[in-house]
Amino acid sequence: MQEGLAAEQALTRWARRSRFAGSKDRAAIRDYVFDVLRRKRTASHYGGGQSPRALMLGALREQGADLDALFSGEGHAPVPLSQSEQQIPAPPQDRATRMNLPDWLVPLFDDSLGADADRAAQALQERAPIFVRANIAHVTAAEAQAKLTEEGISTTFVPECGTALRVTDGARKLRNSEAYQSGLIELQDAASQALVAALPPGHRVLDYCAGGGGKALAVAAQPNRTVSAHDIDPARMRDLPVRAARAGTQINILVQEQMTEPFDLVLCDAPCSGSGAWRRAAEGKWTLTPERLAALTEIQDDILRKAAALVKPRGTLAYATCSILNAENEDRVTAFLAEHQGWRLVSQHRFPIGDAGDGFFAAHLQRD
Repeated sequence: MQEGLAAEQALTRWARRSRFAGSKDRAAIRDYVFDVLRRKRTASHYGGGQSPRALMLGALREQGADLDALFSGEGHAPVPLSQSEQQIPAPPQDRATRMNLPDWLVPLFDDSLGADADRAAQALQERAPIFVRANIAHVTAAEAQAKLTEEGISTTFVPECGTALRVTDGARKLRNSEAYQSGLIELQDAASQALVAALPPGHRVLDYCAGGGGKALAVAAQPNRTVSAHDIDPARMRDLPVRAARAGTQINILVQEQMTEPFDLVLCDAPCSGSGAWRRAAEGKWTLTPERLAALTEIQDDILRKAAALVKPRGTLAYATCSILNAENEDRVTAFLAEHQGWRLVSQHRFPIGDAGDGFFAAHLQRD
């Protein structure tokens, strides 16, 4: 981040030029880097600074690591702690530091989440669970679980969503597993799956902001669906045909000019702050600014405006974000309804950050 690179990109570059590190070492270093990003303010507090060394020192101190053993100066180990680094600060007193949020976001969390604000901020400081989706076009969740068990991958059921399995052991084996290679499972957050499972009936479905196509694939696995996908940047969907083929389904890739017939259901998983998923992409909470948030709400309004024109009478416009901020969720629905006559809000729901998935918002709007 200090060099202007995304964390994942910086880690990839480091791995390529650091051949001395084996796969397990690279995985461990990646985990440590993301631990720091999730808890950057407390890591800085306990490490005594903003330098990479100070942040890592603070994060390890929070985890109760044996710092003398890790900072031994032997081999590739960092140099021993200085006298000042050996001093352990008292716990932080200000709430923003404890929440590991920029100051300006704290009141937005309070306004959006009320009494749940501190719990949600704490959840964003933890590593995210890993979930897979059973491809119900071919297997049940129980059958997918049995297949994964045979391959040494342990899972548990997620009560909130019938297609979701939480991976408890063997996550690094997933992409090479037969279950994944044969399309019986896909990696997908459980709340994202639950959002798709709650979509209303409708034969012709358009995923208007498809991105990589995870939700389009989940919809296509449901019976009696014909699914199309669109994204303003078609390059984001470049892997979707391969993924659809692996899943044994078909998704029509459409550009704007091809969307001439109205759809029964249009899903808009709009670009957003990603605040509900910051435990997976933690640098987002440090790079988000008030100006960027305002720009995102304008993009969201524009997407809803354009997508509404693609919904047939009595059809549904489903608006979703992986945000927990009112400004991107309820406020956008209110603004849409104020601007568009002949629409009504059927339902809206928040999926909280926790063991059952990331923080999501979904609203169903019906055209009269």
